[in-house]
This record gives sequence, C-alpha cells and structure tokens, in this order.
Amino acid sequence: MRRRRLVFSVALFLAVLTPSDRTVPLATATPTTKNDPRQSLAIVVNPSNPIENLSFVELRKIFLGEQVRWPNGHRVIVAMLDSGFPERDAVLREVYRMTERGYRDHFLKGRYTGDIPVLPKTLSSPEILRKFIFNAPGAIGYLRVSDVNSSVKVVSVDGHLPDNHQYPLLIEEAAN
Repeated sequence: MRRRRLVFSVALFLAVLTPSDRTVPLATATPTTKNDPRQSLAIVVNPSNPIENLSFVELRKIFLGEQVRWPNGHRVIVAMLDSGFPERDAVLREVYRMTERGYRDHFLKGRYTGDIPVLPKTLSSPEILRKFIFNAPGAIGYLRVSDVNSSVKVVSVDGHLPDNHQYPLLIEEAAN
C-alpha cells in the first residue's frame, strides 16, 4: 500500500514537470466548432504502449476492470475524469453503459469480491489526466480531441480514429 502511494505520488509529481502543456489537434481530426454539440472523444494511452487499435469489446473490458494487463505485461491503469465532465458522462454512457451510481456500485462490488484489483484513477482535469497518462506506462484514458497533444497516443477503436464518421465515442453537450 505504501509503495503504491509512493509510485502514484511520484507519477503526479512528474506530471507537473511534463515539458509541454501546449495542446495540438489530432492530425487527422475534423475541427469542431464551439457550437458543435457533438465532439469526438479520443481514447489515449502512454506513448510507449504498443497498442494501436482496440475493439469496442476490448475497450469495454479494460474500462470495466476485466482486463488488468496489457500484452506487454504492464498493469492497466484506467484514468477517469471527476464527475461533472461531459467527457466522463460520454464514457459512462457509451463504454460502461452505466449511470454514475451503477459505476460506483460496480467498482464497490468488484473491490469487495476481489474481482477488480485496481480501481480507476479519478483525476480533476483533462490536463492532469493527460499528464498522468504520459507518466504511467500502463495508463489508458480519454480526452476531447482538442485536448490531445503529442505527450499521449490516440488509439483507434474498431479501426476508426475520432475523425471517422463511424467512430463510436462522441460527447453530447447541450448547446449554449
């Protein structure tokens, strides 16, 4: 337990030292306008992760805590944004197919039964999530395409990147 806390503390400390906070759009992403109520959500991993594509079924297993190791042996660490972010709502709706309460219940039950060894890390902003993924080799998370930069790697889902019309993960927000 102490070692896990130390590793997490070091990862957060290193996240603060990440050289670039400059965001750049995904090279192939279609730009979205400020008034566009639907925006793509990119699934991102640490750049050292050899994964290029995940099926939607694999993605769901990873986020549910059913797959705990990557093919290269690294432990999977799911990074989630705090409640209230439209990005989190999209992942709960599309990937988990759960409400916030269902999500909490799923992980409480999994921890109690021992079926889920590691809970997702909940982070307070897209910038912190991006830095966490950069510093944790087994990390996976999600960002708006506009929050992606070169410090993370975008993974295609079912062979589609966020700019493809068949890409399954969209953020739905009420227009202002």
